[in-house]
Amino acid sequence: MARIQRIDVHDVRFPTSRLRHGSDAMNPDPDYSAAYVVLHADDPAVPAGHGFTFTIGRGNEVCCAAIRALAEHVVGLDVAATVADLGEFTRRLTHDPQLRWLGPEKGVIQLATAAVSNAMWDLAAKLAGVPLWQLLSGMSPEQLADLVDWRYLTDALTAEEAVDLLGAAQPGRAGRADQLREHGYPAYTTSPGWWGYDDATVIRLARAAVRDGFRQVKLKVGADLEADVRRLKATREAVGPEVRIAVDANQRWGVPEAIAWMAALAPYHPCWIEEPTSPDDVLGHAAVRRAVAPIRVATGEHAANPVVFKQLLQAGAADVVQIDACRVAGVADNVAILLLAAKFGVPVCPHAGGVGLCELVQHLAMFDYVAVSGSIADRVIEYVDHLHEHFVDPVVVRGGRYLAPTAPGYSAQLRPESLAGHLFPDGPVWAGGGG
Repeated sequence: MARIQRIDVHDVRFPTSRLRHGSDAMNPDPDYSAAYVVLHADDPAVPAGHGFTFTIGRGNEVCCAAIRALAEHVVGLDVAATVADLGEFTRRLTHDPQLRWLGPEKGVIQLATAAVSNAMWDLAAKLAGVPLWQLLSGMSPEQLADLVDWRYLTDALTAEEAVDLLGAAQPGRAGRADQLREHGYPAYTTSPGWWGYDDATVIRLARAAVRDGFRQVKLKVGADLEADVRRLKATREAVGPEVRIAVDANQRWGVPEAIAWMAALAPYHPCWIEEPTSPDDVLGHAAVRRAVAPIRVATGEHAANPVVFKQLLQAGAADVVQIDACRVAGVADNVAILLLAAKFGVPVCPHAGGVGLCELVQHLAMFDYVAVSGSIADRVIEYVDHLHEHFVDPVVVRGGRYLAPTAPGYSAQLRPESLAGHLFPDGPVWAGGGG
């Protein structure tokens, strides 16, 4: 009977700020970082579970401390019993009465919960010998519904409704899985559009993205209206009228400012405005959506839990739901969000702008296609071309599409040399005082 013997926590940071990779109007100098977890069992035959949550540098050590605070809920657990009921495992983490006081289900504790939960799901998929998307897609409707904490959701979606929704999609699962293996999942790219890039770099990278098969690119906006208009106009001229251009304000604006700003950008036909205002302002998002239509509103990467997504959908505040593999409490919460989005008929286009987020969230989007929504219409996964070389099982994107992962697990494991080299503050990348 194998048990979790220890949980290792690592502060891992990559110096992306040096070349302005990942920069936006709210975060001009991010160092993509991971509070990284490894779960070890007392049986060497049991694989380690790897997981993380994403930050952008300072404060990553706070996430690591929060993960250690959750360790008492993990160390000593029976592995087989835990992976057999991963919904209960997540609820054990989120229901700690003292740690909930620090949230509840938001902030650093929620990020830490995501890291631990992601590691346990990685372990479960490795034990099953399949990639995570396939593990989830093989569960029955009842098993999937049991993953969800329904306490605050039943005014929008009940467990019984979820089982019916999942049951309706069940007959086509095998065919859609085959389609994924053969054709992959559509992607869009943010790599051309970082805020800190000069105009020539944006245009060059946008043209290259189109040549590589991407039919949607994204530009960061929100700090300088004149510069945003200039860059969006130039990018539209560079890629032509058929390529979609999304814009992302990263929460920079208040509601009136968002509406006015988007009126100035509207002549260049952005397909969506992402995070136009505070991620907590559900009614603000609804007001922006009404005012800027037919430009769509996309949001969710900073929403802390499924309750916020429920409200966004109930209020008609989002045209596109953006899940994040590390912001809510891991896989179980994201299953809840995918079910809510399917109930309301809103497409899910996951956020993946960060180290390892592409690796993780591809599994969730592919599961959504196979077992929940049954569709890839008007759906794309974000792709950024940074840091994949540090992962044992990196994403593969060809012709503007994510290829379905085949290795067992959640694609979360860092290469040992990358882990050692980027430990903060004593790894070789950081020991010289760089940053």
